[in-house]
Amino acid sequence: MSSDRLEGVALVTGGGRGIGADVARELAGAGMQVAVTARTAEQVEAVAAEIGGRALVGDASQREDVERWVAEVGEIDLLVANAGVEGPSGDPWENDPDEWWHVFEVNVLGVYLCCRAVIPGMLERGRGLIVITGSGAAYLPGSTNTSYSASKAAVWRFGETLARRLEGRIPVFVISPGLVQTDMTSSFPDDAPWTPPELAPQLVRALASGRADALSGRYIHAEHDDVDDLVRRADEIRERDLNAIRLVR
Repeated sequence: MSSDRLEGVALVTGGGRGIGADVARELAGAGMQVAVTARTAEQVEAVAAEIGGRALVGDASQREDVERWVAEVGEIDLLVANAGVEGPSGDPWENDPDEWWHVFEVNVLGVYLCCRAVIPGMLERGRGLIVITGSGAAYLPGSTNTSYSASKAAVWRFGETLARRLEGRIPVFVISPGLVQTDMTSSFPDDAPWTPPELAPQLVRALASGRADALSGRYIHAEHDDVDDLVRRADEIRERDLNAIRLVR
């Protein structure tokens, strides 16, 4: 476990289960006050009770829910925009358009709404940090789920450009948790190259410490990137435009 001790208040969306719940546990264990959100009251209340945090029920893709969460929590030092859905599989021309688009509503609009709601307060207080859960599906070959992959590509680009807009004021990171065994990945084979589930929470904790702020806007993989190494190489990473997802001209 990371030795970083943290202070302040964190808001973790999609914290009722899976990666979000593990991130909430890690941050609470590090000393933060943690508010967790999810659509299912039973799940989010169980996690909040376990960590001594606050449960917030609602939908990250609904503006009124997001703004209510932020108003109830008050000062937020860390946003972990983690809520996401996988969406329909199969041939996209046979998918229901509303189901296909709903993936973007949660995975992209939901992230935007959460960032939009917390940024003004962070700017006013002169502190804050944002971590967005991305996915290798945004760029790795072989993906066949068009809505999920396209939404994660969009949210990566959103996070990168948001980091530029907030440069020098609020660090923004998009991370890949790797292939973690959750309800969302239950259809994957048992011998898939699974990522240890503790790595993504430990990465969020390291980023929340502020020691990697120089890497704001960079894409960091929970399993394949060593944060301490990246911090040591921060100047090189910026100069050579590393840890970015784009074509090399």
